[in-house]
Amino acid sequence: MTRSVQFRTLPVFGADERAVSEVVRGIMDGKTNNTGTITLATGNTTTTTLYDGRIGKESLIFLVPVSAAAYTDSMPYGAFQSLVDQSITANTATAMTLDTTDYSNAVYLSNSSRMNVRNTGIYNLQWSGQFQNTDNQLHDVSVWLRKNGTDITGSTGFISVPNSHGGVNGHTIAGWNYFLELSAGDYIEIYWSATNAAISLQHFGTQTSPTRPSTASLITTLNYISPNASTNVYVSSQTIGSATLTHWSNNTANKTYGYIVVG
Repeated sequence: MTRSVQFRTLPVFGADERAVSEVVRGIMDGKTNNTGTITLATGNTTTTTLYDGRIGKESLIFLVPVSAAAYTDSMPYGAFQSLVDQSITANTATAMTLDTTDYSNAVYLSNSSRMNVRNTGIYNLQWSGQFQNTDNQLHDVSVWLRKNGTDITGSTGFISVPNSHGGVNGHTIAGWNYFLELSAGDYIEIYWSATNAAISLQHFGTQTSPTRPSTASLITTLNYISPNASTNVYVSSQTIGSATLTHWSNNTANKTYGYIVVG
């Protein structure tokens, strides 16, 4: 759907001074007839056709989100955590799990370990894990990523978890971030292994002396870092009177953009 506003124009054969003055004043105030709005097609489509008689083959078309739906869906993100303990069998690759969704916009959990994305782009994955060691010997942990079930080369990091001491279990919190190139429908998992089953990802309830809030065993965030709302929709082709807008696969109603045609 397209819509445009029409301001007063001048006849091709001229006009009186007052009419000219009024039109020029309107132009100086930004009131021109080369603007409009368009709402993206739904049904998981990736293109929408913009029909506007002012579009030429060499026109430049600029778009900006003007509805809440367009703004909200412009920057995918997800934040998740685990509020349970996670044990492991020694020297066994194991998926870290997540049971709580804190925030989600086009990044979501499809099961307890898979973080899925609906849109193609570059994402920043950050994670932190609260590790515990109940043994009196220090033990090591490896953490790495899998994309669509396949290990990502170069993604493994190593952590040494302190041994128990003075009747207190050993603890360390570790985390880092990755930049990931993901396509629509891809998913990411965080895997880990430990050299001893005494290692766990540990959740803690509220603590006292002093009072402290609870501790998640695992926290992850996955957010989109490349193009923003104004560049997620672009003109992929155009001809006289129309243009094809290419965008993310869309099934969101009322995703409306304003546009201006120049030239």
